[in-house]
Amino acid sequence: MPAFRQVGEKQLPQEVVFMAWSPKRDLIALANRAGEVLLHRLANFQRVWSLPPNENTGKEVTALAWRPDGKILAFGLADTKRIILCDVEKPESLHSFSVELSITYMHWMEVTEESSVLTSFYNAEDESNLLLPKLPALPKNYSTTAKIFSEEKSDEIMKLLGDVSVLINTFFYFYRLNALVLGGSSGFIEIYAYGMFKIATVNGVAGSCRGLCLSSDLKSLSVITEIQSSSDSEAEITYFQLDTSLLSSYLPEVTRMARKFTHISTLLQYIKLSLTCMCEAWEEILMQMDSRLTKFVQGLKKLGQSIESSYSSIQKLVISHLQSGSEALLYHLSELKGMALWKQKYQSLGLDASGIDEAITAVGSFILKANELLQVIDSSMKNFKAFFRWLYVAMLRMSEDHVLPELNKMTQKDITFVADFLTEHFNEAPELYNRKGKYFNVERVGQYLKDEDDELVSPPNTEGNQWFNFLKDSTHLKESPLLFPYYPEKSLHVVKRQMEGVIGQCVQKPADVIGKSVHQAVCMCLYKVSQSEDSTPQLFKLPFLWNDKTSNLHYVLFTILENSISKIHILRRHTDTSRSVSNGILAVEFGNFLNNSINESSDSRCYSCLDAHFYDDETVTVVLKESVQQEGKERVLAQLPLSSVYTDEDQDRKFIWDSMERLDERSGEIPTRTVFLESQWRVLENMKAQYVSVNGIRKVSCVLSSNLRHIRVFEMDVEDDGEVEEEEEEETTQIAAGEPDEPNQPADGQDDVCDASAEELPDETEEHETSLDP
Repeated sequence: MPAFRQVGEKQLPQEVVFMAWSPKRDLIALANRAGEVLLHRLANFQRVWSLPPNENTGKEVTALAWRPDGKILAFGLADTKRIILCDVEKPESLHSFSVELSITYMHWMEVTEESSVLTSFYNAEDESNLLLPKLPALPKNYSTTAKIFSEEKSDEIMKLLGDVSVLINTFFYFYRLNALVLGGSSGFIEIYAYGMFKIATVNGVAGSCRGLCLSSDLKSLSVITEIQSSSDSEAEITYFQLDTSLLSSYLPEVTRMARKFTHISTLLQYIKLSLTCMCEAWEEILMQMDSRLTKFVQGLKKLGQSIESSYSSIQKLVISHLQSGSEALLYHLSELKGMALWKQKYQSLGLDASGIDEAITAVGSFILKANELLQVIDSSMKNFKAFFRWLYVAMLRMSEDHVLPELNKMTQKDITFVADFLTEHFNEAPELYNRKGKYFNVERVGQYLKDEDDELVSPPNTEGNQWFNFLKDSTHLKESPLLFPYYPEKSLHVVKRQMEGVIGQCVQKPADVIGKSVHQAVCMCLYKVSQSEDSTPQLFKLPFLWNDKTSNLHYVLFTILENSISKIHILRRHTDTSRSVSNGILAVEFGNFLNNSINESSDSRCYSCLDAHFYDDETVTVVLKESVQQEGKERVLAQLPLSSVYTDEDQDRKFIWDSMERLDERSGEIPTRTVFLESQWRVLENMKAQYVSVNGIRKVSCVLSSNLRHIRVFEMDVEDDGEVEEEEEEETTQIAAGEPDEPNQPADGQDDVCDASAEELPDETEEHETSLDP
């Protein structure tokens, strides 16, 4: 019976450019050329959800990576240079950030190093949850947040963006440090703790990243790049091993610092959303109020009520959300400053107390500006209430309508108050004509919410303020670090942008310092990319990296084309660069195991490797093609046990490399082992298989054809016994239950639809999306 059990097959309407299996669930993420990200589950390859391309986020997906717990999917976009972290339950962006260059590869790893300090740290409850009040959820009655909190969205998404503490816990799963490593063009490499905040910018690597892997103990970062000196020259594939021992040596400190950075990042996001809600509350009625007063006709009472309602909404958002988020931000920055003052632990990581002081000062200035807005709102509400009441009575009297007795109860003090209000707001102000384009300058709140660099049209009047006069006359007190700077001429948006910039500079320094500590330990040029390679789209280009978590070994898979025969070369290096044990290079070629009629004395190298990925610590999954000399040219999916490659006799054939020479120039000296597979292989009938994506934890693989539209999914730990009967039985059950059949799923033995060109393939009809729940 054939090895492996086929459980799904599909023709897709768009060409697939990336595939990535979830590490914890039977889910596979796909990205296609249209910029769409899709999530499918193993059973019948059913689609769970799809995330269409977006002009704001981007349309050109260049990399995929799963968080180690399988709850978040990250993908990079080349056209907008953004990284999106997406929730696995729903196609929703939980967090996004920009990068300087487009990403070509990403790797998300989890730290497995254990210590007593880390264990107690992981088990301890976050003190901020005990000391800080719970931040209120953002309201749902505004268009921006309504998109986030719409009825069809899950409650979990509402909590994620409405409650920062829940959002933080989502990224701190079990509080164990995990890191998203990004590689891009021009040697661009960055490391993001919890996938959210940058903790290292790595320099010293040349070329465009083709693969990278950070060891689970944080001691080593392996990178493979493609270096092209000129447009006419052939590109060189080069392997770098970088020493990241600073991260490993200060693992508890890095973990604590990374958590603080992520708290700060999520709080800034919370403040930004709160301010967005305030702007929308103002735009509902107040933005057009000045122009409405010039065309004043009727509905005055309703206008006054609308203004009071909008002001009340803004006031509540400032008190409940803006102030609460800012105070929490001050708390975490103050703790970060305390960490920075512990120089023995944190100075080496680049924490700077003076920079954090500047960030604390910037947050204080933002809080002062928010309090100023509260005072303006309070004053405006009193003014408008009295003004509209007086104006409404005046209108009724002019129209000779009946005036209710309660409306006539205005004291002389109230009349004086209205007269002062009219004098202050309704006098001609020619200097404002060019700035506002209106005669009236009544509404004073909106100027604080405009994201413009212009000064406030009507700044607060500080004349006669005793505190201002006291500070002005005091030479030393006004320079005191205990006093937050006050910017009366600036809007709330401008002060918020200043705060974000200062905080960004404050937390950028550790990333620079840690990045500079990373140094190159090994540099080895593997081979040149042949210009005569076939025109097959190169999705999953060898080489491929794998980190063996049990022994801290890095493996590199790569191939060197030799007379159309492709061997797999396996480079094995220990993460501890001071050790040479277990280091070495072996070449693997696949002997004849498919056609027994061939004479054994003939050339035993019968197969070329199209794609290869590490299945687990002990196995490599490969897609093979019969060489040109053979007639069938069948494609084969096979499992290659590393135990059949590395044997004791290899110690006597150890290859000693020279960093000054490329490996392809010495390929004849590399020890070669011919492997004859026994049972762990399967012929992929009627399919021009080209690429494979595997998950050894879930024991599954997904094979993609050369036209990038034909996919087959396999369970790798069972034999394919009675596959046809099972499929027929399942189809009968579906028809009996009234469920539609899955379209375009040819079984083995049918006509090969994939042999046609991509343009001739039929589009996939609309799929029924399925839930993640079992």
